[in-house]
Amino acid sequence: MALITLLRHAPLASKYQRCYNGHIDLEIDNSLINLEQQETLKKVKNQNYDLVFSSDLKRCTQTLDLIHFSYKTDNRLREVKFKDIFEGKSFDEISKMDIYDKKHLTSFITWHNFISSESIKDYKNRVMSFLEELPKNKNILICSHGGTIKLLHSILKNERYEESLLKIEYCEFIDLNT
Repeated sequence: MALITLLRHAPLASKYQRCYNGHIDLEIDNSLINLEQQETLKKVKNQNYDLVFSSDLKRCTQTLDLIHFSYKTDNRLREVKFKDIFEGKSFDEISKMDIYDKKHLTSFITWHNFISSESIKDYKNRVMSFLEELPKNKNILICSHGGTIKLLHSILKNERYEESLLKIEYCEFIDLNT
């Protein structure tokens, strides 16, 4: 049985945390990596992986650079693409915009359609195309973003992404047997 480990990137600068950072290429803030996160990264570093993949965005590649892993980047592992008007903004900022309406919060799908320029179907297809190319019976580490990890997890567990309650913190990982 093979193992897929999903690792969320290290923390961003405080001003970018809790924001809709889809395709913005932000750097991690090493000074914000706490002791628990350092220990988690050591655990990941001490595992043996046949293959390591990363989103092509800096916050993921810099996380893997911290633990001195060689990896392949793939832009299909990026976060969902948010509309330009929302990229980099917090919910608080968005809720004060003229175009905001509470009706967008009635469901996950309604909110996604309001905030994202990439449909759920296109997002799933992008991530599925990556997964379909993975070799079988290999131990694989994937460093990506919170939303993409939630999507990868739901696909690998055969669950509905729209109903998933998974939340993963910076430097946290999930191991999945495949």
